[in-house]
Amino acid sequence: MSDLPPWRPLLKGARQREGRSPAARWLQLANVAADGTPRVRTLVFRGWADGATLDLLTDGRSAKAMELRHQPAVELCWLLSRARCQFRLRGAVMDLPAPLDLQERQRHWRALSPAGRALWGWPPPGEPLDPGAAFPTELADDAPMPPQFQLVRIPLEQVELLELVGHPHRRRRWRRHQAWREEPLNP
Repeated sequence: MSDLPPWRPLLKGARQREGRSPAARWLQLANVAADGTPRVRTLVFRGWADGATLDLLTDGRSAKAMELRHQPAVELCWLLSRARCQFRLRGAVMDLPAPLDLQERQRHWRALSPAGRALWGWPPPGEPLDPGAAFPTELADDAPMPPQFQLVRIPLEQVELLELVGHPHRRRRWRRHQAWREEPLNP
């Protein structure tokens, strides 16, 4: 990864201050449903596709997947409590060419643990619970990647950092169209 935006080392440092806490990988994704109402969900950060493009995973049968196809603009909030900071990331879900999408989904599928893969073997999210439905705890390394295993790749257009330390708090913004130049803001 060359030419990292200046906010990336700050995010990396904040995540490192979280230690081994699983919460260091949790982001809240805000989007708009087809009926115009807001939605917020927590997803797991899966890595960087490049300096300012992040990868998340979702179940293609979920309402979220359908909403993102309808309206790809999103904002992510990454609260890192030990570091006492909040990153606000804006972008739009990218529609990848089919061969690249398949390649990248396979890469992420292989990187998951058997327990992590198991989630995609569960019944469709948000549907009524069937007491007899199977909820596997693991899917083996050789388990085929299910079609509902979807990649959500988001090239970021804007990043804000709110640091909740000191008086007053510190807030900064970087925007892609300004070559990621830092802009100080009122907190």
